[in-house]
Amino acid sequence: MTLLRPRDRRQSPRRVINRMAKIVVANGTLPRDCMVTDISDGGVRLHVEGFDVPDDFVLLLSGEGLGAKERVYKVAWRLGYEIGAKFVRLAQRTDLTGRE
Repeated sequence: MTLLRPRDRRQSPRRVINRMAKIVVANGTLPRDCMVTDISDGGVRLHVEGFDVPDDFVLLLSGEGLGAKERVYKVAWRLGYEIGAKFVRLAQRTDLTGRE
């Protein structure tokens, strides 16, 4: 018996990175830790424990080969502590501080 794998619908390839990052969950609150398990140009997979991630959030990611990235994401799916989120746009100052 041959098992067929579902077709991968991603528009860009993903990279496994397993790197710590920060999520800004609300304007004026301290960023919270999360683990980015994989990333692509179109989105991320996160492992998050200890707090609820809103449907829209800013992810602060920096590291070797990535440069500093502050991007707005929208949650596409949730499964236990895992979250898949789609890249929406680059973050702006108001996304991070709530002030212009």
